[in-house]
Amino acid sequence: MGNTCCFLCGCVDQASVGVVERWGRFERLAPPGFHFFNCLAGQCLAGVLSTRIHSLDVRIETKTKDNVFVQLVCSIQYRIVKENADDAFYELANPREQIQAYVFDVVRAIVPRMALDELFEQKGEVAVAVLEELEKVMGAYGYCIEHILMVDIIPDDTVRRAMNEINAAQRLQLASVYKGEAEKVLQVKRAEADAEAKYLGGVGVARQRQAITDGLRENILEFSHKVTGTSAKEVMDLIMITQYFDTIKDLGNSSKNTTVFIPHGPGHVRDIGDQIRNGLMEASCAQIDQQ
Repeated sequence: MGNTCCFLCGCVDQASVGVVERWGRFERLAPPGFHFFNCLAGQCLAGVLSTRIHSLDVRIETKTKDNVFVQLVCSIQYRIVKENADDAFYELANPREQIQAYVFDVVRAIVPRMALDELFEQKGEVAVAVLEELEKVMGAYGYCIEHILMVDIIPDDTVRRAMNEINAAQRLQLASVYKGEAEKVLQVKRAEADAEAKYLGGVGVARQRQAITDGLRENILEFSHKVTGTSAKEVMDLIMITQYFDTIKDLGNSSKNTTVFIPHGPGHVRDIGDQIRNGLMEASCAQIDQQ
């Protein structure tokens, strides 16, 4: 940009601005278009600057507060201000290196005050601090900083593996807690269901016995009325003999039983009936004594 080129005419492209000199001294800025220059009067087009937005990616390696080395990838988008293009042309020889140096300085001043987790959470604040510093410095040289983006934060490989292992361990621990709670709920529900089933089973057995008792009573009364000269005891003995043989028949027909030993004799049915009657009489006496 420092070489002098003299032309009778020149063209400045769109989104660009030309710098016109007279005898080596800045005279004016040339907007986009076709221009004539008086070479005899010392006029020339010293250079052309683009006013488009440029992007610069800077990779910075630094250390966090908890002594973890990280690499930050920062993307800076900047452009030249048309009105101050002469400052950008004459003041800075290499603006990209200048911007990069300020980014290094700001990032390495802020990041060491943050832990690694804080850096991930507050990377926007680091970008804002870099933006404020660059706007203040580069604005004096005719540059405008449009945006600064913290594109990536790359810790050391061993640190990343350790972070992944910690995350996996925490998730496994949380999964174990949820699994234990689920098993606890399942056991509670299973116990409640078992208690409810036993209760309903007891209610069913009670109703069955009540129905059997009512049926026996009706059979005894009907048999006593239809067959004259029979007592209730004789009818009960007959019913018990019938039920006794039905029970033996069911045991014999069951496929799960191979051999069943039961006491059997002519007076065995009578003994069973006496035992049942004695039990009923003792229960009745006990109820009378309690009253």
